[in-house]
Amino acid sequence: MLASSSTEATDQALKQRQWIAGVDEVGRGPLAGPVVAGAVILDPEKPILGVRDSKQLTASARERLAPMIQEQAIAWALGRAEVEEIDILNIFQASLLAMARAIAGLAIVPSLVLVDGKHCPPTPYPVRAIIKGDQKIIAISAAAIVAKVARDEEMIALDQHYPGYGFKAHKGYPTRAHLAALERLGPCPLHRRSFRPIKQYL
Repeated sequence: MLASSSTEATDQALKQRQWIAGVDEVGRGPLAGPVVAGAVILDPEKPILGVRDSKQLTASARERLAPMIQEQAIAWALGRAEVEEIDILNIFQASLLAMARAIAGLAIVPSLVLVDGKHCPPTPYPVRAIIKGDQKIIAISAAAIVAKVARDEEMIALDQHYPGYGFKAHKGYPTRAHLAALERLGPCPLHRRSFRPIKQYL
């Protein structure tokens, strides 16, 4: 599904500043690990300084902001798609699934959902896709920060279960060190077997 068919409803929700949820996902590019999405409804009465595109923030800045977002947001939730789902569905569909799960996890029903990118996940609520939304909509930026910190923490923890791959450092992305580890060790259960760089080691 692309942009919402209910443009009038979404414009009205924006003007009235109702419960607007920002949604974004992280982890489409890695060769290993889940894709994780965040959904955040910010409180307009409680602005959080420093929230912007997560890719423009340092890891320490994201780690500082994530708990602030979680504490001060009206509602927030995470959704995910596992490696097995990524391999079955493909990464694009798995990303939409993770976002749909994040939206469904919100404790408050959103009046409008704003999603980063060109495509919208399936949801019963009015939804609009915004290209470069993580740079334009603070709620989307907040969602990306929460999702990014959660996924990074998970990959750091999984590094202990799958030593030698360097997940703590690269979080599953295709760095030279990661590719060298794959050459040396072969894939582990965290690796996405549908991805081309992994297929050659199966």
